[in-house]
Amino acid sequence: MTSAATTGVERSGPDLGVLMGERRRLLNLGYRLLGSLADAEDVVQETYARWYALPVERRRAVESPGAWLTTVAGRLCLNLLGSARVRRETYVGDWIPEPLPAPARDLCGRSGADDPADRITLDESVTMAFLVVLDAMTPAERVAFVLHDVFRYPFGEVAEIVGRTPAACRQLASSARRRVRTARPSAGPGAGQAGVVRRFRTAWEAKDIDALVGLLDPDATATADGGGLAVTHPRPIVGGARIARAYVEIARVSGGRTTFAERVVNGAPGLVAWQDGVLATVFAFEVAGDRIRNVWAVRNPEKLRGWRAG
Repeated sequence: MTSAATTGVERSGPDLGVLMGERRRLLNLGYRLLGSLADAEDVVQETYARWYALPVERRRAVESPGAWLTTVAGRLCLNLLGSARVRRETYVGDWIPEPLPAPARDLCGRSGADDPADRITLDESVTMAFLVVLDAMTPAERVAFVLHDVFRYPFGEVAEIVGRTPAACRQLASSARRRVRTARPSAGPGAGQAGVVRRFRTAWEAKDIDALVGLLDPDATATADGGGLAVTHPRPIVGGARIARAYVEIARVSGGRTTFAERVVNGAPGLVAWQDGVLATVFAFEVAGDRIRNVWAVRNPEKLRGWRAG
């Protein structure tokens, strides 16, 4: 990372501790805006690189270094979101946000480890269901909504980042809010959700189609992301019965070579699957009541690096 800690530029100074203290917040912001831990980390590095590229006099003249860093990071994310839409046009299959493993010690990013995932605060705004809704927004909607509704920035500051008037940003956030209400993303994790996911795993391992159908909403959707690097269903599977049949077929084809474990995925109950001892898939779920509304299966190995490292 290009920063005072690694370049030797101004290793000491009254603002160094404050600047480094902003890193977790910037990483949390970047992940929610981009849906990719790797991209969020790159944005944070570039943000600090730009800060230390400023002449010393310019840095000393900045009244709020934290606000400056947030503005730069927000604009970098906005630019990346625009280019990401172009990249998605050539992406093979469906794109799902990068799944985030639970930190080593707790779910609040307080492990103190060097893994960026350990510094992501896990709450409802980082569940897979919420990130998928965010991904359907325009870049400007997403940035305005996340900055204001999630991180509580006033619209005046949001406007400086988005490059629009405060009134326009207010409208963007309102539009995004309607999207969230329409999608009705599930609430935070709870014992009920964990129980549903556990029963889903048991039924799947037993190849019990009837039990799976009973656990899936009749209009449930199962989406897989292989990125052209792993075998998946080419399109989302819609309908609880269809999902149940497809997943039982997957279990039959694997011939007992796949093992499952329950894990926390983006702060909510999920599953991981190993094939022949190699991590192959991370499953995230959206549970409404006692039924599963959405299954997201991430198989793209580039999005599972953090899980393999753990």
